[in-house]
Amino acid sequence: MSHSGGCLCGAVQYEIAGELPAIQVCHCQDCRKASGSAFATNIPVKRDNFTVVRGAEELGAFPSVTRPGKSRVFCQRCGSQLYSQRDDSDEVRVRAGTVNEDIDSGLAFHFFVDSKANWWPLQDELTKYPGQAPGIT
Repeated sequence: MSHSGGCLCGAVQYEIAGELPAIQVCHCQDCRKASGSAFATNIPVKRDNFTVVRGAEELGAFPSVTRPGKSRVFCQRCGSQLYSQRDDSDEVRVRAGTVNEDIDSGLAFHFFVDSKANWWPLQDELTKYPGQAPGIT
């Protein structure tokens, strides 16, 4: 199975080989500011399973101010955030909203809930980590 996705304007398109892991919901201030929303929805994907098939020249990267070695990758035409990456990781964290097909893997957990937006209630039964979730770099 594979999935495809891309940015709002269509300049950048990607493919993901294999099944998608469950979505991880991050409530840290950096993700909230970058997404302009209450949280970011991320899918950890092995770099070997992620391929930009069109528009690689349109990609830009913004280095994290708080996490050295991490950057958020976006389309320079429309500004859509597509994924984040760390220099020391074999994964990219694809923004779930950029995937074209339905995502059947569901939600995994919330993390950094100690810094979540006060106007967004968490009413589901998912595990909620106050800070960084175990195993995430």
